[in-house]
Amino acid sequence: MKRVAALYLPLWPIERLRQAERRHAPPEIAHGALPAARAPLRKPAQHEGHWRPGARWAADADEVSAQSSPARECRVGLPPAIQARAGGTGDPTLWQAKPDGGGGSTTGVGRRPPPPPPSAVPLPLAGEDQGDPLVTSLRNGSRIEIAAACPAAQALGLRAGMAVTQARAQVRGLDIRPADPEGDLAALRRLATLAARRWSPIVALSGSDGLFLDLTGTAHLFGGEARMARHFVRLLARAGFTAQVAVADTPGAAWALARHARERVTICPPDRQAQALTDFPTSALRIDEAAVELLKRLGIERIGQLAAMPRGPLVRRFGAAAVLRIDQALGRMPEPLDPVIPPEAVVARQRFAEPIATAEAIEHWLGELVPSLTAALEGEGLGVQALECIADRVDGVPQRIRIGLARPSRDPAHLLRLLKRRIEDVEPGYGIDAIALHVRRAAPLGPEPVVERLDEEAAPDIATLVDTLATRIGLKRMWRMRAVESDVPERAAARTAVLDPPERGGARPRIDDVGQLDRNPALHPWHPEWPKPARLLRRPERLDHVIAELPDHAPRRFTWRGQPHRVVRADGPERIHGEWWKRPAEAEQVRDYFRVEDEAGRRYWLFRRGDGEQSATGDLSWYLHGVFG
Repeated sequence: MKRVAALYLPLWPIERLRQAERRHAPPEIAHGALPAARAPLRKPAQHEGHWRPGARWAADADEVSAQSSPARECRVGLPPAIQARAGGTGDPTLWQAKPDGGGGSTTGVGRRPPPPPPSAVPLPLAGEDQGDPLVTSLRNGSRIEIAAACPAAQALGLRAGMAVTQARAQVRGLDIRPADPEGDLAALRRLATLAARRWSPIVALSGSDGLFLDLTGTAHLFGGEARMARHFVRLLARAGFTAQVAVADTPGAAWALARHARERVTICPPDRQAQALTDFPTSALRIDEAAVELLKRLGIERIGQLAAMPRGPLVRRFGAAAVLRIDQALGRMPEPLDPVIPPEAVVARQRFAEPIATAEAIEHWLGELVPSLTAALEGEGLGVQALECIADRVDGVPQRIRIGLARPSRDPAHLLRLLKRRIEDVEPGYGIDAIALHVRRAAPLGPEPVVERLDEEAAPDIATLVDTLATRIGLKRMWRMRAVESDVPERAAARTAVLDPPERGGARPRIDDVGQLDRNPALHPWHPEWPKPARLLRRPERLDHVIAELPDHAPRRFTWRGQPHRVVRADGPERIHGEWWKRPAEAEQVRDYFRVEDEAGRRYWLFRRGDGEQSATGDLSWYLHGVFG
């Protein structure tokens, strides 16, 4: 017997908007929040080991964020209004339609599980006052209408289709956001793809706020229909979405029960959809609004009244669509589903009548499989980024060759060249029965125009070189450094992908471009043209036994990694202030950098924390940050 589950997401657009805002919202610091009082600065003892100076700055910033972030309050406990609202839509209650024995009405029988854990209830938005009314707007011709409304807005009488101007006049301070119907439909299609892969092979869209799942032959794998439906609701609740599920013999009956039943989970027994739908309104049949309004004028408001009428007058008055919906909901006419087909990975496979065991044979069949693979990728409009070759041996031990590409490609010559370099890694053993090429990761790749460059200085395409090196050392070991606008040395550079183009922006203004500073560089403590080491230490290392004259002189002696050094030449200081616009705790932090040379001719780049005069700027400890040469 066919069984269909209807999954209804009543707040899908609103909850998608809230999830996106919660995911991308930056951490907020309350206005006027001050860091907690800290112990006075001191010079660390020698036995405390090396200490990274940036950790102090980051620790101060973390404490400020932890003390002032509103998200910390949301984790402690939910407001009563949110808890009450979540309790009304908590864990599902099993409901079964049973005739009362005296007529066509039905009664609900079941039990209610314990309330859901706090993690299953969506947290309120940052700045939301325990359910502030939120709606989304959509332009319909010359009129801007409400596309979706949150429960708080619905409680105030706001509904989909209402004019936004009327809603603003009715509710003061209404939060209105632009609707994204294309994004909602795309996200719903992704959910359908996930459901088709994990729960049911046949999943279809049910408008823009629900899904149909064919549970025939699959419900027993999840412990029954009721347990499977509760699993749907709880899984979506953990993701922050409200859901209602109904299971019946027909898609029409399941659709009506999911949207008009009061319970989160509704299970209609087999062959009981007629009794279950008797008291439901005629709008539960998915007929036109004009037909529903006309039926109300004629005094027909329930499905039971409409089903008892003769079919001939109904077809002449309301058309064949209304009668078709009645027969589909009651199981008298079939209703086929248009399933969402999950995309399948592109695979090229070849089996052999006799096992092969030579490198020449493997190379030959790779040359046959790669063109067919690229042809399939071209048909899908994709380019391969990660490719895996699996050679099945006679003894059942597969041999794998994995290659990764820095840029999507479907060039057969390039892919074959990369695979040939790894044939020596294959151990054929007693022979290979089959070879398959699996596309593990792909990306859209459209046609690229051929541009002839007459400029000899044009940058060449190094994608093929990067792929060749990546097959030997791995793509994770290759990167490109990019400059970051920051005065702090360890923040002035960052890793980026090899093929990412360098940022073309305005360079930092030189000091000699700013007024009189070129004539007297001593007026400005920081000079960007001072030489710095090409490579810095992973983290600054603590110096011991430092002898220096404060506040502006370089050290005369210091000990690094147990070796004493005597300074014969020095230059500095180069002062760098903390980036107070990034972290409030860096407002008074100061570093003074020096270039020094010891008696052996080795040159070092070291700094002192603090300006040597005020204790708030640093604890006067010394660190080595880089080595010249």
